[in-house]
Amino acid sequence: QVQLVESGGGLVQPGGSLRLSCAASVMRISLYNMEWYRQAPGKQRELVASITPSGSTNYAESVKGRFTISRDNGKNTMYLQMNSLKSERTATYYCYGVDTKRPGIAYWGQGTKVSVSS
Repeated sequence: QVQLVESGGGLVQPGGSLRLSCAASVMRISLYNMEWYRQAPGKQRELVASITPSGSTNYAESVKGRFTISRDNGKNTMYLQMNSLKSERTATYYCYGVDTKRPGIAYWGQGTKVSVSS
């Protein structure tokens, strides 16, 4: 059974840092476009960052320069390094993988909550 399991969320003060991890089982993330989404309370889920199998990255304007997405294919894990976190960005972060060989095949993780508060 394919699983994406996020970890690393928690409580952090404004201006602090966290690193989220997304560990995959069964699926090989090297074959997937991998993405991080977040959903704040009462708001729609939004794309935060993405990384292709070749390593190309893309970021939402609101996180450029503060967040870094990466992947370790050997560990079958994706990461999101978040720096300079802002209080308005308390949200649940989800990882998402889209199979580049089989369009329509995609998987979500269960989410990890990041709370930014002083």
